[in-house]
Amino acid sequence: MMLLILFLTASALAAPQDAFFPKCGYKSCHKTKDGFINVHIVAHTHDDVGWLKTVDQYYYGSKTNIQKAGVQYILDSVMEELKRDSNRRFIYVETAFFWKWWMKQHDFVKNQVRKFVNNGQLEFIGGAWSMNDEAVTHYQSIIDQFTWGLRKLEDTFGKCGRPKVGWQIDPFGHSREMASIFAQLGFDGLLLGRIDYQDKKFRFTTRTPEMVWRSSANLGESSDLFTSVMYNTYSPPPGFCFDVLCDDEPIIDDKKSDDYNVPKRFKEFLDYVKEQRFSYATNNLIVTMGGDFTYMDANFWFKNIDKLISYGNELQKNGSKYNLIYSTPSCYLKAVHDEGEKRNLQWKVKTDDFFPYASDPNAYWTGYFTSRPTIKRFERVGNNFLQICKQLYALTDLGPEDGIDLNALREAMGVMQHHDAITGTEKEHVAHDYSRILDRGIEKCGIVVEEALNRLITNRKESELKFDSCPLLNVSQCDSTENHKTFVVTIYNPLSRNVTKYVRLPVKGSAYKVQNSEEELKVQLVPIHQGVLNIPGRESEATKELIFQDSIPALGFKSFYVSEVPGDIVSKEESVKKLDKKPILLKIDERTGMLFEITMNGKTIPLQQNFGYYRGAVGDNDSFQNRSSGAYIFRPNGTDTFTITDNATYKLYLGAHVTELHQTFSNWVTQTIKVYAKQNHVEFDWVIGPIPIDDVNGKEIISRYTTNLKSESTFYTDSNGREMLKRVRDFRPSWKLNLQETISGNYYPVTSRILLRDASNDIEMAIVTDRAQGGSSLADGELELMIHRNCMHDDAFGVGEALMEEAFGTGLVVRGSHHLVVGPYLKSDGISSYERQLLQEKVLDAWTFITPTNLSFVHYKNQYKMKYSGLTQNLPDNVQILTLEPWKGNSYLLRLEHIFEKGEDKNLSTPVSVNLKDLFTAFKLKSFKETTLGANQLLGESKRLQFRTGSSLDDLVDMYDFYEPVDEQEDENWIKGKQAYRTSEFDANDINFHVMDTLEEDTDRFQITLLPMQIRTFVIEIKRYT
Repeated sequence: MMLLILFLTASALAAPQDAFFPKCGYKSCHKTKDGFINVHIVAHTHDDVGWLKTVDQYYYGSKTNIQKAGVQYILDSVMEELKRDSNRRFIYVETAFFWKWWMKQHDFVKNQVRKFVNNGQLEFIGGAWSMNDEAVTHYQSIIDQFTWGLRKLEDTFGKCGRPKVGWQIDPFGHSREMASIFAQLGFDGLLLGRIDYQDKKFRFTTRTPEMVWRSSANLGESSDLFTSVMYNTYSPPPGFCFDVLCDDEPIIDDKKSDDYNVPKRFKEFLDYVKEQRFSYATNNLIVTMGGDFTYMDANFWFKNIDKLISYGNELQKNGSKYNLIYSTPSCYLKAVHDEGEKRNLQWKVKTDDFFPYASDPNAYWTGYFTSRPTIKRFERVGNNFLQICKQLYALTDLGPEDGIDLNALREAMGVMQHHDAITGTEKEHVAHDYSRILDRGIEKCGIVVEEALNRLITNRKESELKFDSCPLLNVSQCDSTENHKTFVVTIYNPLSRNVTKYVRLPVKGSAYKVQNSEEELKVQLVPIHQGVLNIPGRESEATKELIFQDSIPALGFKSFYVSEVPGDIVSKEESVKKLDKKPILLKIDERTGMLFEITMNGKTIPLQQNFGYYRGAVGDNDSFQNRSSGAYIFRPNGTDTFTITDNATYKLYLGAHVTELHQTFSNWVTQTIKVYAKQNHVEFDWVIGPIPIDDVNGKEIISRYTTNLKSESTFYTDSNGREMLKRVRDFRPSWKLNLQETISGNYYPVTSRILLRDASNDIEMAIVTDRAQGGSSLADGELELMIHRNCMHDDAFGVGEALMEEAFGTGLVVRGSHHLVVGPYLKSDGISSYERQLLQEKVLDAWTFITPTNLSFVHYKNQYKMKYSGLTQNLPDNVQILTLEPWKGNSYLLRLEHIFEKGEDKNLSTPVSVNLKDLFTAFKLKSFKETTLGANQLLGESKRLQFRTGSSLDDLVDMYDFYEPVDEQEDENWIKGKQAYRTSEFDANDINFHVMDTLEEDTDRFQITLLPMQIRTFVIEIKRYT
């Protein structure tokens, strides 16, 4: 008998946990009541993965002098309270914190938590490693950090750990691409906390805070996502914060006590709910009970919420029509859906985004689009290296021990996406800790990369060669190239097609020879701009850069043997007044040292580029009008831009590979304009800082590009590096904008590209950035990007510090680049295809590794492989491998994406097919299963809730005028903006926009088809070639 019991116990432990507890998800929701107002009370905590304290300080609860917050205590306490009553519910969001806690728990606690998950008491919402920002994050990094968080939950809890709802309650505005990602993850809906105060007022007035967000112009209805705007962001009703951090009055239910307050407290709660009811369309309301780092003593909350629900529902006996229940965001969403189906409700459709976000007339949260520009660049570099690390791991069949090093960078990048990390809205010491975490992750993944490259190059498992990434190339410093006469340069290309790479390396010598395995290459040496040589912290004697160029294989590498030789081939200063590198011509005003004209792609236009700054507003923040510019808020103290100078000194250098204009605007602003042979863009490489501290305002630095293009108040910015969105100056499509801050209120996030168009002359000007920045077009024919900022005062939104970054004992110096493209866009040979290619090459740049060597070229060539491609052939120009990484066991994760939108290019904005079976040189596919975007659910099993759709939110604005008086000026601005917003710049386009979205099913099971902007995700099983 004892043996039988033991056998059954062991079998039970081995079985999937949710097989025994089927009541998770929608099945676990408390019943709502027809004919009642159902109040869904959601117990939650919002735990920032770093902000005022570092990640570890928040988790362990240290540094209480900064903030009383300890995540480990929150999770400990909540689990204890959930034991007391199975009716209680709690949601958790940040997988980074949960996983840190989970790994420290005893098996007894883990089993108890699994029970809570399986019976719906504990529900995971969102599920990403952190609650990411939506303005300055790149879609590849967002997808990666969701994939990692969702994998942890799926592996640990099975289907019951699978989130169904997005919970973006704290990010400062919301992107359309983020909503599209949620739809592709298989989520049923999204709840938002922060939207513009005017938008929110209009939504509540018209009872439309709930809508269907059509989040992709390319994916259509499949991208529809039910979206609800929270009534009180994510806070409890005023006076109902039952937390050790709060001072609100608890519910005292002893009638013998002089402090008995049940009727009073419930009336206050009910008054709040009644007010909320008039803003929403159904009889289901969500009330959040929690806040930042609440529930460190969860008993405070649950004891009072229990009383609130109990005494509130007792009043139903006396005719009350309010039904209070413990709930979750997904249960709320399901209740709204079901009521909508019964009543045949049609939800308004939204097609734009929620940027920029303003919390009051003078607080536009557009400063963080640029704040802490170096950490924004570092994050982009981290993503670049993570993709290379994952690809090389997959191509070389490394062992599980290397996965630990890979995971360090996966998790570091997940932390970096947090809405107070990459945004630059954290305290200075926290920013340093984020950089430390990312640096450690890159270092760990470097171990993986070095082992993988050794296997490919030496064909041996033991690491023999060292590969130096030269992390200080951003300041033109690299010990391996400066202090060695011979070295090997290995360039790895993470893209799915060959790329032409210009390699630039700091050196001390005056002449060099560069050879690949087949030939000697043409080289050029160019002096390094004095502005770069003067960057604080640079410890290098190199004054020149060696430049050479070659084609690098797809998903592969090419090595180059470099040796210093006698001679002097350094480019000398020239006296010509133009940068002429066919097919590009830039003309320089010799009096001012500034550009005045550009010819590119058959188009010649006037072009001026200069640097300026806004002076930040300074105030005591006691009222809207006295708001200071700060880490979150961009608020200039007027509309004037102050030019650094109207005259720049300059030097011009010509050469076979590149022509460079070295400009000096001041002792803290310099720039090198580079035009490369056979490249169809111009690079503006700028160095800014230290920003002078010579007033009380601070300076917000911009680079402005001025042309004569007739852009009609219209410009375009990318959404998280993917689809482009139209912007119209002084206008919002879904409400009538009353704009007091005409500069910051027209700033938008530019993750990677901003552009404007002149339809009458068929000209487009686009700028590709090397990091996220704020940008705008404040006048027709003009683009500006904010590239650096210091703010002398805090803006009083929580961070509690002025934005005054320092490095090496002085103000922060930032180096970065813009890549400018000009040309036609209406015809079939337009520049869109080149812009997409350029975007790919800048986000996933070919990576440079340096290996000093004492071997001769012949010896090295004979001993080591100097060229490799992981693909049997280049993928089509409109397809990119978004993800190739080790997955579970012997499986791998593969994502392919179509990188073009509908109508962008006649040939490339079309469906495209790829055969997966023999795609890779290292292995062949045995089988594959298609999944949702997060790879945590088979695609065929994903059944999302469907919501009926009606007219658009845009149409509602016109309809509302019939019922409300209209301000004439406001109405005039709306009519003008609406006309520009709805005008197509493609009327003369000969590209077919109506691409068929359905194709016949492929007969070859390994053949897959991608539609414009589609991403497809597969878990693959492989057989490696020996």
